[in-house]
Amino acid sequence: MKELTLDTSLSCKMCEAKVQPLLDADPRVIDWEIIEGNILRVVTEGACQKCINKIIGEAGYEVKEQISSRDVDSKDYADKIIHDIPKIEYEKPKITSENAGKYYCPMMCEGDKVYDEMGDCPVCGMPLEKIPEPKPAVKYACPMHPDEIYDEPGDCHKCGMPLEVVMPESSDEEENEAYNDMLKRFKLSLIFTIPVALIAMLGHIIPSVHHQMLAFMSQTSWNIIQFVLSIPMVFYTGWIFMKRAWSSIITKNFNMWTLIGIGTIVAFSFSVFALFFPSVFPDQFKSNGAVDVYFEATCTILLLVMLGQLMELRAHAKTNSALKALLQWAPPTATVIRGNKDVIIAVEHIEYGDKVRVKPGEKVAVDGPILEGYGTMDASMITGEPIPQEVKVGDKVSSGMINTNGSFVMSAEKVGTETLLSKVIEMVNDASRSRAPIQKVADQIAKYFVPIVVSISVLTFVAWMFFYTGENAAVYALVNAVAVLLIACPCALGLATPMSIMVGTGKGAEYGILVKDAEALQLLNDVEVLMIDKTGTLTEGKPKVHQVFSFSDWEEDHVLKTAASLDKNSDHPLAKAIVLAAKEIDDTTFDIKDYQYIIGKGARAKLNGKLIQLGNHKFLKESLLNDRQFSLIEEEQGKGATVVYLLEKEELKGAISIIDPIKESAIKAVHDLHKKGMEVIMLTGDNKQTAKYVASQVGVDHFKADCLPEDKLALVKEYQEKGKIVAMAGDGINDAPALTQANIGIAMGDGTDIAIQSAEVTLLKGDISNLVRAFKLGEKVMKNIKENLVFAFFYNVLGVPIAAGVLFPFFGILLSPMLATLAMSFSSVSVISNALRLRGSKL
Repeated sequence: MKELTLDTSLSCKMCEAKVQPLLDADPRVIDWEIIEGNILRVVTEGACQKCINKIIGEAGYEVKEQISSRDVDSKDYADKIIHDIPKIEYEKPKITSENAGKYYCPMMCEGDKVYDEMGDCPVCGMPLEKIPEPKPAVKYACPMHPDEIYDEPGDCHKCGMPLEVVMPESSDEEENEAYNDMLKRFKLSLIFTIPVALIAMLGHIIPSVHHQMLAFMSQTSWNIIQFVLSIPMVFYTGWIFMKRAWSSIITKNFNMWTLIGIGTIVAFSFSVFALFFPSVFPDQFKSNGAVDVYFEATCTILLLVMLGQLMELRAHAKTNSALKALLQWAPPTATVIRGNKDVIIAVEHIEYGDKVRVKPGEKVAVDGPILEGYGTMDASMITGEPIPQEVKVGDKVSSGMINTNGSFVMSAEKVGTETLLSKVIEMVNDASRSRAPIQKVADQIAKYFVPIVVSISVLTFVAWMFFYTGENAAVYALVNAVAVLLIACPCALGLATPMSIMVGTGKGAEYGILVKDAEALQLLNDVEVLMIDKTGTLTEGKPKVHQVFSFSDWEEDHVLKTAASLDKNSDHPLAKAIVLAAKEIDDTTFDIKDYQYIIGKGARAKLNGKLIQLGNHKFLKESLLNDRQFSLIEEEQGKGATVVYLLEKEELKGAISIIDPIKESAIKAVHDLHKKGMEVIMLTGDNKQTAKYVASQVGVDHFKADCLPEDKLALVKEYQEKGKIVAMAGDGINDAPALTQANIGIAMGDGTDIAIQSAEVTLLKGDISNLVRAFKLGEKVMKNIKENLVFAFFYNVLGVPIAAGVLFPFFGILLSPMLATLAMSFSSVSVISNALRLRGSKL
């Protein structure tokens, strides 16, 4: 059962009254309500956005877009279900033999429609993405007879030897076709644009050069060279933008492509006409015997737009790298016990109920309970916590966990796509595909700017054609109408965002802040809620000895050194912390004998003939702790510390408190974030007691403990459904789904590669204080981009009435092509100069 939140064209109670009987009559609609006049919240079983659109379309309204979608429990709506619900399955894009290798729109503009060839979506203009090819089947071969290939594990039919897994050869990482295509176009465009720009602008900037150029060749000849070089720019490298512009026009979805397309085509067409039919134009439109042309504007617009697209595609190409990194955590093979024999088989062939043996250092391949043996599990992939968990018979382990110590046999309870790791991968994938790109500021302006400019151009033509009483009225009407379109097309538009982004990202890199794209910077400026992972973000993620207690005549240093003598034989992170702390005092340890690791408790050994035990509270009897000692231990645990005890025989000699330290910069960073008006929430897989302590120390608004990846993801979605712009900062694989789902994901650079690949922003130094700098960077860059957009349009908009000829009746002034070129040049220079100011800003 799904709950959809939809933005509709409904606007009042009368609208609601019209759609009420239609929604109530559909058996798939379980519950619904209208919020704020136009937002429809509807609970359905079997109906998607398109279905609801069809329902309310009968009343004359429509669904504009789907704001959110989430699963809900049917039990919560039991009282609403008064009729049988049709058994309808939701459409989910799946990889099939029919669509594998084809292309689809990531925005799902036309549902599950696929395309045979790479290109752009005909609706939204987004580059199409490729559906993965089918995964090659795993085969088995005999080590003695390599030619004997089998589909299933077992023994060789010839010699009886156990078959070995032959993993499919992993193909090289699939190249991003859209990015490579755009890169090729950009490189070719540089070859054409640079000479065109030099021919057109160099002479105007340096008059002496202009005279030398005219002495060498006439202005018409130079214009012909520009024309020849512009042809491949318009009809090959930049043709994809013309197609996008055409799609936006025929779908009436005016955006930046509309503006770019009209400006490019008008500039090019006018220039070609002026080049080959100069006699049509009055002398007022000529210089050096030739009509001024706009070939350099044509090429520059396309080149700069290409640069912006290249940056976006590069960031988009990295989206799937997080999924590929996650897949590496799943082992390709596992040891399964079949017929009292250990058989190594591919993970794909593990079946429900199989007994799987997990040896020291191996990754767990499936989910299920331990049947025999024990282990020490590194579960950081799931919980994000650095301290391994000790497991024994009856405990459940999950795929992706690493067995750092011990050996056990487990039952395969969840296999294939049902495993926890598979669900984490699925969450990252779904979250990545569910997010739509932000509508760019330029698109918002273009939505209104395009029809206004076109209307002014038409009115200009009509006014000159029918009201001008002089000669050549048709020529003046055409030239001035075209001048309006030319001057209104801002050449600096394609430069406004990329220039600020390049300078801004360079500035961020100085502080160790890496930003993927312009969308990330814009979102940094809009964040209302920041969710922070605890371990490795607010804390260092490295256990350290916090306090050593002596509960006997032993010195504290002696307690620590004795504990380190036992722990030097262990790879446990807590043991390593104790050994490291002891080395700071004395690099020597005591000689011990008969060392024994006890699952779930700790370790014991003999020192000078006496039994020494080191471990958790299970070694203790309650009577061993007096009130003072119990108070000290309780105080340490209240700080979120893990306490281990040292005993000689049954006598308590001391205790060691180990804690994951809070980063020094965390408290100030949270304070600074609060000053910016952000709500800060801490998420952690740690226990509530530890979480409460850390939360109180750093001053976050709220915290949630015992979080699994799906819990973090759900909380992000919960706040997004409230209309909040959510940022997520984390460093672990367990954070990947939430980082991907959040409006802006921020990865701490000292975390995992998967966290970094799932995020839009990476703090290389892993310093939380850089979070504040990252938000400042977003604020400054977005302010700079908006200023650039003003510069990109200012001179052009100012010139529109002059181009239309409003000054001609009074002063006889018309906007010449030269002035139009200067206006465009000034807008570009202003944009570049303004963007470069970011270099001197402080974060």
